[in-house]
Amino acid sequence: MADKHPDKQPDEHADRHGTDANGPAGGHRPGRNSHAGGNSHGGGNNPAGRHPTDENGDVAGLRKSSWCQRYSAHLAAQQAQVNAMRKAGLSPSDTAIADKIDTLLRAARAAVESHDWRSRFTGSQPDRALANIHEAEVQLLRLAPRRTLAWFSAGVLAQAEQHLRPDDWRLVALRAELRRTNGRLTPGARELAARTLDAANHAESIERARVRSFSNILMLSVFVMSVLTTLFVVWGFVDANGVAVKMCFTPKPGNTLECPIGHEANGSDVLLVAFAGALAAAFAGALSLRNMQGTGAPYQIPTMLLLLRLPVGALSAIIGILLIGGQFVPGLKALDTSPQIVAWALAFGILQETVTRLVDQQGKTVLANIRGSGKEFEEQPGAPKPAPAPPSGKPPVPSPKPRGGTD
Repeated sequence: MADKHPDKQPDEHADRHGTDANGPAGGHRPGRNSHAGGNSHGGGNNPAGRHPTDENGDVAGLRKSSWCQRYSAHLAAQQAQVNAMRKAGLSPSDTAIADKIDTLLRAARAAVESHDWRSRFTGSQPDRALANIHEAEVQLLRLAPRRTLAWFSAGVLAQAEQHLRPDDWRLVALRAELRRTNGRLTPGARELAARTLDAANHAESIERARVRSFSNILMLSVFVMSVLTTLFVVWGFVDANGVAVKMCFTPKPGNTLECPIGHEANGSDVLLVAFAGALAAAFAGALSLRNMQGTGAPYQIPTMLLLLRLPVGALSAIIGILLIGGQFVPGLKALDTSPQIVAWALAFGILQETVTRLVDQQGKTVLANIRGSGKEFEEQPGAPKPAPAPPSGKPPVPSPKPRGGTD
C-alpha cells in the first residue's frame, strides 16, 4: 500500500515482488531491483553506484540530468503528502482522488525514468513529467486537510501572478478572497484556488511549449545546414572539374590556377574552405559565450545556438568564395594565392555571426518568457495594472514546485 512507511517494510519485499504499488502504469517496473541491488530501501545496504529506492519507486540516488533530480525530489514530496492523507483517513470520494493522484505520479515517474534519449533531447519527457506533476498538484490542493489548507494561499497566488494576466478573473477573485480572509485560504475558496492554480499551470505549459518548439526548430536547422554542407563537399569530390574548380582562381589570363590546396582543383579544396568557415565560426561562437547565459529549463537552446554556427559558418565560407569568383563583391575579381582564399573563407566564416546573433537574441527572448519565482511579470503594452496584493502577513506555502525557468 502507498501509505506504508518504507522503513517498516522487510528487505525481502522488493526481492519477492520486484515492483511497488506506485510503480509505472501497469504496476510493473522492470529492472527496479537491478538499480536497488536487491534492496528497495535507502536505509539498507546498497552497493556503490546503485540507486536506493523506497516502496513508491522514488530514487534517492543520482539522476541523468538536473531536471530529473528536481522533478524526482518534487515527486517524492507529493507522494509523501498523498501517503500522509491516506494514513489520516479519507472518504470514498477522496480515496478516488488519491488513487488518481497516484496514477499521475506514476506517469510522471515513468517520464523521469525514461531511457528514450530522443525524447529527452527534444524535451517531450520533461513536458510529460511536468504536466502530470501539475495535475497532481491541483488534486492535492483539493484533498488538503483544513489544518494545512490555509498555508497553500501564498504558493497558489504566486504561481497565478507569474503566469496569468493581471486582469484574469480567477486571479482577481482569488486576490479579493485572500484580502477578505487576511491571506489565508478557506475551505469555501478551495475550488476557486484549485481552478486558478490549474489555469496558471496550463499557462506555464504553453510557455514551455513555445520554448520546446523553438528548440526543435534549432535542432532541425542544425541538421539541415549540416546536410547541405556535407552534400556540397561530397559533390566537390565527385565532380572536381564542375564544383571544386569554383573554389579556384586564375589571377591573370594564362597564369597558373590557384586553389585552396595546390594548383589543381579537387574535392579537398571544397573541404578546406568549409572547414575554415566552420573553424572561424567556432572561434566567434567561443567569443559569444560571454553574452550567453545558461538555463535551468530542460531544453538545449544554448547548445543548439552554438552548434548552429558551425554549418552556417561552413556554408558562409563556400558561398562567399563563390560570390568572389562571380565578381559579385566590388573590388574583388580574383584571389592571387592559396592563403588569400583560405583567409577569405575564414573571414566569411566569422561574418555568419551577424546572422546567428539575431537567432541568439530570439533564443534569449524565448527563454525569458518562462517565468519563475525569481522573475517579474512582463506586462504587455496596454495591459491593465495588477490589483493590489494581499496583506504581507499571509503565511508562506511549504515545498514550492520546481519551475526550471531560471535558477
